[in-house]
Amino acid sequence: MKNKSLVSINDYTKDEQLRILDLAEKFEKKPVQTILKDHVIASLFFEPSTRTRLSFESAVNRLGGKIVGFSEASNTSIKKGESLRDTILTVANYSDLIIMRNPIEGSARFASELSHVPIINAGDGANQHPTQTLLDLYSIKKTQGTLDNLHIAMVGDLKYGRTIHSLVIALCNFNTTFHLVSPVELKLPSSVKMHIKENKLAYHQYTEMDEVLPKADILYMTRIQQERFSDPLEYERIKNVYNLHHDMILNTKDNFRVLHPLPRVSEININVDKSPKAYYFEQALNGVFVRQALITSILGIA
Repeated sequence: MKNKSLVSINDYTKDEQLRILDLAEKFEKKPVQTILKDHVIASLFFEPSTRTRLSFESAVNRLGGKIVGFSEASNTSIKKGESLRDTILTVANYSDLIIMRNPIEGSARFASELSHVPIINAGDGANQHPTQTLLDLYSIKKTQGTLDNLHIAMVGDLKYGRTIHSLVIALCNFNTTFHLVSPVELKLPSSVKMHIKENKLAYHQYTEMDEVLPKADILYMTRIQQERFSDPLEYERIKNVYNLHHDMILNTKDNFRVLHPLPRVSEININVDKSPKAYYFEQALNGVFVRQALITSILGIA
């Protein structure tokens, strides 16, 4: 895995993904080390982010590394008209690895083909978010004790949700049964469903959430993403279509857990937070350990 970019979750084999999860477990036990003290990591966020950017920065800082970069493109030479190509070629000279989020689909792949240092895709538009997938897999494994033969319910924006797209592809390695809940307008794209079909796995589509709750081991909630809609009226019409309340999960399985990539808006009521079945804040913490494992694996020091 040394010097191997992560643009799509497909870039890493099942065994490589599992290796990252095993290594993350070790970093969870000892997250503060100095093994990155001689490395500089570039963090290029052309699109707003809280958890992804800060968890990457926390991962690097806890391992003694140095972070350079930006959290807003408006503060860079891009505002002057500099191209993505020139930005990547320049920053690659200043760093050992580049973490990049960009609203344009395919931008991370483009960057990886230009850069002489590895690229980690921290989200490219509505395409993929592979590091979120790795921390989701880690969270599922921690809560369920396995990744195999689980019933995974995915709720909300399945069309534009890049976290969903990457996670579906990864879970196809583990004999997953998928329960897909969304408005008709936001159904999982055929290009992603193709992976489920090719692996001969079962999937069921719904517009209502209630009927999947008793079946699910994991409920993966997502927000309806306003920034992906070109029509504001369409967003307003469906933005509050799903809302999970504490009473709705009382009769779910004992092992049932609620995940969410965050940020949430109205799709999970705060009264769910007190339930032992709510796992989304622990899920966010897991991102630090998984990203420590990923960065050190790519740099060949773990």
